[in-house]
Amino acid sequence: MKDNPFFIEVDMWQQNCKGRPVCGDVFLSKKIKEENRLVMVLSDGLGSGIKANVLASLTASMAVNYTLLKEPIDRIAHTVMKTLPVDSERKISYATFTIVDIESDGETNVVEYDNPSFVLIRNGKVITPEKESITLEESSIRKKVMYRSHFIAQKEDRMILFSDGVTQSGMGTLQMPFGWGDEAVQKYIIKELKSKPNKSATALAKKIVQQSQKNDIYLSKDDTTCAVVYFREPRRLLICTGPPFHEQKDKHLASIVKSFPGKKIICGGTTAQILSREFGKEIEVGFDVGKSGLPPTSSMEGVDLITEGILTIGKVAQLLDEHTTGEVEGDGPAIEIVKMLLQNDIIDFVVGTKINIAHQDPNLPVELEIRRNVVKRIVRLLEEKFLKEVRLQFI
Repeated sequence: MKDNPFFIEVDMWQQNCKGRPVCGDVFLSKKIKEENRLVMVLSDGLGSGIKANVLASLTASMAVNYTLLKEPIDRIAHTVMKTLPVDSERKISYATFTIVDIESDGETNVVEYDNPSFVLIRNGKVITPEKESITLEESSIRKKVMYRSHFIAQKEDRMILFSDGVTQSGMGTLQMPFGWGDEAVQKYIIKELKSKPNKSATALAKKIVQQSQKNDIYLSKDDTTCAVVYFREPRRLLICTGPPFHEQKDKHLASIVKSFPGKKIICGGTTAQILSREFGKEIEVGFDVGKSGLPPTSSMEGVDLITEGILTIGKVAQLLDEHTTGEVEGDGPAIEIVKMLLQNDIIDFVVGTKINIAHQDPNLPVELEIRRNVVKRIVRLLEEKFLKEVRLQFI
């Protein structure tokens, strides 16, 4: 497996059509760890609400799965279109889609069918890769044409996908009688990135959707979705939890923490005491319990955050399981860890395997799982749900 020349940050933001309980747009992404490959699909179902969501969900899931199998793109498109159920009111089966397939070296293939064209920003300018048109089907009413494009991503590139809820926002208003439009959206993106060049994928997607809402005077006339892919230098985070199995490994643990080129979190009082002794640094114990119900955080020179161990990482696993976007609100030790996990890209876990007798007490809550199992759960969530690169080491 080849190493990426950059980290690929992906996130999206959505707003339902006014009065609809679910969004008719669906965005799915899948990372294939063995191939170091990333596939994502944005689909917009016909109309809005539940029926649109069903159409878009079916389209997006089929497109992702067929793309993972490296099926020819025209075959994928035909299969999707033949499988879609027929809308009972309009008597047509219909959902748009944009498929993005990114290889480890940045080679990116994009296929678009009836969605607004994706935007590629490089060095503060819009780059337009050459597009090949593929006619899927032709009738007396209209052609069904798909567009295929290819480019090699560079560090600091941003790729922005959105549904027509973005480009058509504001339609019918005095300021935008024909909608926001592709050109105005591109100018807005460039302006946002100029004001904050390192803006995250989450922040940019959220700003574009919020501006679309503003265009519609905060009464969205259509489902609105924006997804952003940001190719950038990876941010690294180290989490150490649990003392090493053998005391002779304490110095090795300390050397890992000391030499790590990124943010550092220590989960567990015993682990913190070991590093305090090895570093010759004092731990400043916090006393602000707050509303989280967890023991307070502590601090030590050379470490960004120190928390209690198993209870806190158990709560982290729960929060990651419940969370859906790259932003998280609130306070408390577990929330702080989740924020740092989502802000970083390559996460290293160093897990001590010495058994804490207290954790074997049958009177303790069932949720108090053995440390290594909780960490494995966190690793799975970070890799599958948030597309992070995670490395796990037991000592």
